[in-house]
Amino acid sequence: MRAENFVREHTGLAAVPYVPEIRLRVIDTDAARDAGEDRVYELWERSGRLPFWACPWAGGQALARHVLDHPEIVRGRTVLDLATGSGLVAVAAALAGAALVVANDVDPYALAAVRLNARANGVAVQVVEGDLLDGTPSQQVVLAGDVYYEEPLARRVTPFLSRAGGDVLIGVPDRTCSYLPHGVFEQVGTHRVPAALEDTPSKRTTIYRLSRHRVT
Repeated sequence: MRAENFVREHTGLAAVPYVPEIRLRVIDTDAARDAGEDRVYELWERSGRLPFWACPWAGGQALARHVLDHPEIVRGRTVLDLATGSGLVAVAAALAGAALVVANDVDPYALAAVRLNARANGVAVQVVEGDLLDGTPSQQVVLAGDVYYEEPLARRVTPFLSRAGGDVLIGVPDRTCSYLPHGVFEQVGTHRVPAALEDTPSKRTTIYRLSRHRVT
């Protein structure tokens, strides 16, 4: 409850720019970009972690849009939203008709945000806290937005996703710091996504699917 109160105190409900069907509890990024960055750093100091849950990042927005536009990907299936952040992709999967949605993150504030955001959108999302990357996903669909921005994380994420028995989709913005591996994923769509806290007002973001005929 303490974490949920913290999220409520520092955010407000707003429609997601690229996925307006969904409302999230977010910081105000409609003002100057520098002001939005200041809010991120303020929350970082207060919570002790980067608040990835406090705004909709480009990879998550594109992936949520893709899932809502192609509900057959998740309809009637079990879904894992890895490194969920705000829970945007998890909420999208639930709205698209998934049988069960699990949202995972290592940050308890993120999972508090997911609970609040799921309730705000009238859907059920199960939250699981902790690092899952040494295991094997049991869900039929694994979704992950913005998980290839850091090399150590990328080295662990790729084997985890490769162990999935079902479909895997990721959202990857065009960034100089992307560590997307070659020969593992195939492109299935592209989006130009609003990106208030990035280095440009919008980001070209690609949806990739894990290739079952990938180069090893």
